[in-house]
Amino acid sequence: MYIPEGYGTVFPYLIVDDPEALTEFLCKAFGATMLGKTVFPDGRVANIRIRIGTSSFMMGQAGNGIEAMPASYYLYVEDVDKTFAAAIANGAQTVFEPADMDYNDRQAGVIDPLGNSWWISRRLVNEPYDP
Repeated sequence: MYIPEGYGTVFPYLIVDDPEALTEFLCKAFGATMLGKTVFPDGRVANIRIRIGTSSFMMGQAGNGIEAMPASYYLYVEDVDKTFAAAIANGAQTVFEPADMDYNDRQAGVIDPLGNSWWISRRLVNEPYDP
């Protein structure tokens, strides 16, 4: 198979200033699991492979002309309020507190310590989005 097991066709790759710090945050706040880590000979992190729930992604350390690029992520969880509290307790900043939205998600927003936005969500009804 041309795609490694557990990876999707599109596999997000974050570029951050401190992948080890982000990994620690993701593990504590969102229950992430580190799947592996590769380090360059000079000690910089080439990549850290992460899984949160059913999704996997990779992150690498900025440098050598490649700048960190904060991004936004939609994270489905079982308990929005509990996950929001864990994110805040581990250094995230509040964008907005948990609330039930008109589009049938309970949602909160945080910015992690490295500047990425996370929309922490739980679907409230078992129906598709209505565009």
